[in-house]
Amino acid sequence: MTLADKASGRPGRLIAVLLALLVAGCADIGRLGVTQVSLPEPPKTSEVAPPAQREHNRILAAYGGAYQDARLEALLTQTVDRLVAASERPNLKYKATILNSPAINAFALPNGQLYVTRGLLALANDTAELASVLSHEMAHVVARHAAIREDQVRQAALVSRVASDVFNDPQMGALALARSKIALATFSRAQELEADGVGVGISARAGFDPYGAVRFLTAMGRNAELRAPANNGVDARFLDFLSSHPATPDRLKIARANARQFTAPGDVARDKDGYLASIDGLSYGEDPSEGYVRGRRFLHPRLGFTFTAPDRFALENTAQAVLGVRDSGNLALRLDVVRVPSEQTLGQYLASGWIENVDEKSVEEFEINGLPTATALAKGEQWSFRLYAIRFGSEVYRFIFAAKQLTPDADRAFRYSVTTFRRMSETEINQARPLRLHVVTVQHGDTAERFAGRMPLVDRPLERFLIINGLNHGDPLKPGEKVKIVTE
Repeated sequence: MTLADKASGRPGRLIAVLLALLVAGCADIGRLGVTQVSLPEPPKTSEVAPPAQREHNRILAAYGGAYQDARLEALLTQTVDRLVAASERPNLKYKATILNSPAINAFALPNGQLYVTRGLLALANDTAELASVLSHEMAHVVARHAAIREDQVRQAALVSRVASDVFNDPQMGALALARSKIALATFSRAQELEADGVGVGISARAGFDPYGAVRFLTAMGRNAELRAPANNGVDARFLDFLSSHPATPDRLKIARANARQFTAPGDVARDKDGYLASIDGLSYGEDPSEGYVRGRRFLHPRLGFTFTAPDRFALENTAQAVLGVRDSGNLALRLDVVRVPSEQTLGQYLASGWIENVDEKSVEEFEINGLPTATALAKGEQWSFRLYAIRFGSEVYRFIFAAKQLTPDADRAFRYSVTTFRRMSETEINQARPLRLHVVTVQHGDTAERFAGRMPLVDRPLERFLIINGLNHGDPLKPGEKVKIVTE
């Protein structure tokens, strides 16, 4: 949550889109491959940067900048060099950048710029898995997929404009564009599968275990399932239909078939210990400077505030807002920040029309922890909303709680959560530290449950421990092997 990404406060259809915002923010798990994302414009400079540099700057702005770590940068460079030498176009030049983001993502630009997030590095367990990601992205560059996609997007826009002009019918133009987008998505899915096949070949020829792709895709799928409740019951098949990436089970099946063409499972060393040594100490989760979640509590040291969500809520921090969903899916929350003129009272703001169907009789003004506060109720067709606005310094923080049925118990839980909104103390601010991955050695008697007990600051610690280590429930831990845990 950043000051640069404030909610607009525009009146109108907010109730109609609020739940989509609440759920969409929680459902964004990050996908592997060339991803079409809406990127912010980079800071303006006196000189006009070339297109590739502008795109690079926008990516850095969208993903928290570059993550500096000499060991990891050396590992990426060595891995890329081996892959390039084994690729179909060894004359191409690549540069890999680590992005300071907990998202699990990787992508490439047509000029050979490769990007991996530290969230992806934290999920991988050996150099072969990392090589599978990098070779996949290199395959997009080799096959000019990014350039082809840009041409396809331009053609889709042209189809829409011509249809609208010829038929003088916006509906016809919209239909043509929709059909073009479906064709684009289908082609993109084919691109992803092609990149998988080419990437496995590059990785295997470079001497990496080709089954690294299978292991990493499995980890991605399990990580997505861990966050599945955030989808709030939406059928994943429909989310996948226009996705730019094939469903993970499909990719797994094809990845195994591709790997079998080169070797049998276990025939090639994975370099697990070397990889784990390189990521030991890696930042995990959110960067505290942009706010972070600890269980049900959210803290933002730079902005100087904290609050605790109601019981059984899972929180997620995004650039635009803090989002939360109860495990049952029938309650949700959003916290964002807006500018409200100092001469306008908070009660007047809540009734000003920025959200529909506010019950003006429900508007109430009071103080919470010495901060001016106002609340009101709003009613949608299927959801009810409890709104709060809190003036904190020169900003107004806006809580939007949503309930399918706003019972007295739910309303009390919402109000209690708001009463926890307060200034952070200097001690709390100074003690704010990122979570980090630590690599430890398994001793006799160690179990997954025991290691999970050392990870109290992450959600669902046992499941998280198993996923980040590529383990399943019941898998024995071998004395002497290395595993990852998450601690401060």
